[in-house]
Amino acid sequence: MPGTRFEKDGLVIDTTIPHLGPAKIPSPLVYCHHTNDTGVPLYLDSEFIEELAGESTALNFEAAGPRRNLYFDPSKAKCAIVTCGGLCPGINDVIRAIVMEARHAYDVPAVLGIRYGLEGFIPKYRHDVVELTPDVVSDIHQFGGTILGSSRGPQSPEEIVDALERMNISALFMIGGDGTLKAASSIVQEVMRRNLKISVIGVPKTIDNDINFISQSFGFETAVYKATEAIQCAHTEAIGAMNGIGLVKLMGRESGFIAAHATLSLKEVNFVLIPEAPFTLHGEGGLLPTLERRLRARAHAVIVVAEGAGQNLLADTGKKDASGNPILGDIAQLLRAEIKAYCDERGLPHTLKYIDPSYIIRSVPANANDRVYCGFLGQHAVHAAMAGRTGMVVAKLMDRYVHLPLELVTLRRRKLNIRSDYWRAVLESTGQAELAGMVPGLDE
Repeated sequence: MPGTRFEKDGLVIDTTIPHLGPAKIPSPLVYCHHTNDTGVPLYLDSEFIEELAGESTALNFEAAGPRRNLYFDPSKAKCAIVTCGGLCPGINDVIRAIVMEARHAYDVPAVLGIRYGLEGFIPKYRHDVVELTPDVVSDIHQFGGTILGSSRGPQSPEEIVDALERMNISALFMIGGDGTLKAASSIVQEVMRRNLKISVIGVPKTIDNDINFISQSFGFETAVYKATEAIQCAHTEAIGAMNGIGLVKLMGRESGFIAAHATLSLKEVNFVLIPEAPFTLHGEGGLLPTLERRLRARAHAVIVVAEGAGQNLLADTGKKDASGNPILGDIAQLLRAEIKAYCDERGLPHTLKYIDPSYIIRSVPANANDRVYCGFLGQHAVHAAMAGRTGMVVAKLMDRYVHLPLELVTLRRRKLNIRSDYWRAVLESTGQAELAGMVPGLDE
């Protein structure tokens, strides 16, 4: 069985994928190339493992794809799909790919859709379960959101596994982000405690692109494209008035990937503020004096801010949402107030236009590239489940589709490395390197 155990500075990484048991049933997929279990060796650096600090190491990953022998007898298997957390472009595409692969390729008799996230397993919520057939999902990829609905917040793993037993589920596909994948890990543990043979396969979903070891999550490309539309509008507004300022707030609680990538895509951005790079408002290297110089020199500016940026400037709300995430202070409102007060104090006339496209971005259908990506993820998830894999997610890592253990992808949140060439390119695009906190080491 492929897999690598890596230890450094107290960090333990094991890429071995759990199996439900020996795969003895010949696969019905006679027309395809079957994937062997020799593994995929990939050299990773600090972009994936922070502790490597400039070094690189080879880890062996189990390749995704159809196996010659299966663990489950497809004619007797039953699958279930659940979608959790916030919306993201491409969820319906993944649902469709799983259903089509299970029904057409493996001829699985039934695929059930669990309504409204993990609540759908819990009897007290009384949510219906729907049967997902090829006819039901045939055109859902044309729409955003999820046809199954979603919810946030933890539910009892014991009650979820009770429901899986009642429904006689062989494989559960969980589409969701960090919290969902942690819930999947708890479900796997409960399944193992009961010595049941239920496969639990995750498909990582996050519009923030912040799942560990996942270099680009599905829907991210679509989100960036929609974000650039908002930025272009902000730029148009900014140049339409003397000292015009366009302020765009994008999603990114702890990771600024959407803001940074949209900035690279659209060169009109002058300042991009992300959670990974704390900034100041006043004094040398402060945002406001730098913005003033920009306005006096060019008479307009565009600022893109991730929702989690600048939390060091805001009071801690002390509150949490249903998923247990801290409720953030509103950085956009702070910036609007501070910019107005600063400019008014200096007699600098200005016009500020604020755009928040967050819910538009996450609710749109996936674009063509994301649809292709979602199709592969859904197909590979079914291949993994039928071969008896569990406690894992399907991921694209350095252009190879591989299986990653749940423990690995939930180890930490992925964040933008502000010491990377990627961030350097962002600073070169905006010209904001003079801001304090943008370049580690220069102001420490």
